[in-house]
Amino acid sequence: MKTKVVTTRPLMVLALGALALSGCAPQVTRIAPEQAIDLSGRWNDVDSRMVADAMIEQSFVSNWVSDHMRSHGGEAPTVIVGTVRNRSMEHIPVETFVRDLERAYVNSGAVQVVSSGAERDELRAERLDQQEFASTGTRAQLGMEHGASYMLQGEIQSIEDREGRRRVVFYQVDLSLVDLESNQRVWVGQHKIKKYVENPRIRF
Repeated sequence: MKTKVVTTRPLMVLALGALALSGCAPQVTRIAPEQAIDLSGRWNDVDSRMVADAMIEQSFVSNWVSDHMRSHGGEAPTVIVGTVRNRSMEHIPVETFVRDLERAYVNSGAVQVVSSGAERDELRAERLDQQEFASTGTRAQLGMEHGASYMLQGEIQSIEDREGRRRVVFYQVDLSLVDLESNQRVWVGQHKIKKYVENPRIRF
């Protein structure tokens, strides 16, 4: 009569493999969205938010808001955020920065903000659709848009100085607010960020 031998080696291999895989799994920790964390030294969400807040606050130091209200019977100016060009050496999600600018302007309570061009196209298509399919009392009326008086435009530039494991990254953001009727620049602002980044030595 033969005795059946059961080996545990395959089971041990599987167990060790599972442990190895679990050790390679990423560890995820939830943090507050406003918490400042710089991993690479590149432009990040904190830079976007801080620069937008600083630039909008800076724009209110000028007299353009009070000048507009004085010449328009106390009515707050209406602003549209136009194109912000990325002229830096890295990929920067400019749309996020534009949203931060809009948020900062809206939260200031000092100006009104209207939708950008692409958003207006979608809104206009919806209004036209309502003229045919929505009931009379619920239709959004045509020709009632609030026109902007000023457009905010700008660009982001960067310079990088690198030597071995060390580098210095410099960002410069330039914005200007333009009167849509006269093309006059009523405000020009600038904000700079400088970061020193040192990569660790690689040890074997």
